[in-house]
Amino acid sequence: MRPMKILVTGGAGFIGSHLADRLLQLGHSVTVIDNLSQGTLENLSMCMRHPAFRFMKGDVTNQLDVREASRGCDAVFHLAANPEVRIGDARIHFEQNVRSTFEMLEAAVKNDIKHFVFASSSTVYGEASTLPTPEGYVPLAPISTYGASKLASESLIAGYCHTCKIRGLVFRLANIVGSRARHGVVVDFIRKLRADPARLEVLGDGTQTKSYLLVDDSVEAMLQAFGKDEGLFQVYNIGSEDAIDVGRRVANIVTEEMKLKEVAIVFGGGREGGRGWFGDVKNMWLDISKLASLGWRPRHNSSESIRKAVRMLVNEV
Repeated sequence: MRPMKILVTGGAGFIGSHLADRLLQLGHSVTVIDNLSQGTLENLSMCMRHPAFRFMKGDVTNQLDVREASRGCDAVFHLAANPEVRIGDARIHFEQNVRSTFEMLEAAVKNDIKHFVFASSSTVYGEASTLPTPEGYVPLAPISTYGASKLASESLIAGYCHTCKIRGLVFRLANIVGSRARHGVVVDFIRKLRADPARLEVLGDGTQTKSYLLVDDSVEAMLQAFGKDEGLFQVYNIGSEDAIDVGRRVANIVTEEMKLKEVAIVFGGGREGGRGWFGDVKNMWLDISKLASLGWRPRHNSSESIRKAVRMLVNEV
């Protein structure tokens, strides 16, 4: 790819900061806008030393902020969102996920930005009956307001892309793990075991199976698709090639990497059929063959991703 001026929203967060690092390594100029409610400037420590980097503290729901941040940019990677699936307040997901996407799309049109990349989620599929789940699976029926907000954002992007001739890429992410994460199963397990090294409570009935991918792999997947010209609007799944048992496999890897023995693994009983919380998708595994056709393959499976993530996070959390 030729060098571009790229805006990363939510770029001080977990995935966004890794993406900003990689874009700078590839020779692009990068602007990050973040209100620092989830992310930190520490995550951007490498970026801050780069002459082609600019940080703007701002709110992606604020029209003036996003117009200023995106002025002169060639592309937007829109990662800013409230990442917590368990939040029951739909207004939070609407404001921070849907409204922010609308404001960012409006800014893209006003500033004549030709590329719009969006970090969506596997939660848009809801309880899919087909595993692994392909991008063309229907019906898309989220079981959480978080998933609904991501699906609504996807629809907005599709509409703007076709109406305003912006190239749009939507990435439906599996569970991404790794350094700088501040929520999710690995972080939760580490914190629980720090509080009580002899006992680990797993939310749900223990039968959940999910796909996990290391953050570095997810960034490379995004950039692989971004570097291809595949039409006006495309949706890609990003995940590993397998799914693993949360209650046993993930829990055992975390206890092993923390050098803990004879840990009692107990289950929290679960909600509505054994889910960990209301809106939890019990079984998630994405079909990644569409992205693989562009030449990308994950370097790590789910177990390897979890293991590497624990080694990184045990010194960070």
